[in-house]
Amino acid sequence: MARRFATTERSRRGTRVEVERTGGRLGIIGVISSVVGFFVLGIVFGPVAVVCGWLAMGRRWSGRKPLLALIALFLGALDTIIAVLYVAQ
Repeated sequence: MARRFATTERSRRGTRVEVERTGGRLGIIGVISSVVGFFVLGIVFGPVAVVCGWLAMGRRWSGRKPLLALIALFLGALDTIIAVLYVAQ
């Protein structure tokens, strides 16, 4: 499960604002597993990348999405589809 770390930072007005950081590591793991999945065991690494990307996005489609999470989700889905088509051949 993706951990959420809330940190306090100062805004331009000098007030403290809570900033939530989620899924940075999961996005990196998802991108790495999707790239590895293109070369070996795409049927395994593709779904892992999709799940890591989904968890890095915070399990929702709305709101701000980290770029690595979207890349992991897209490449993982593409990797899974290619692996399934290869196995069905």
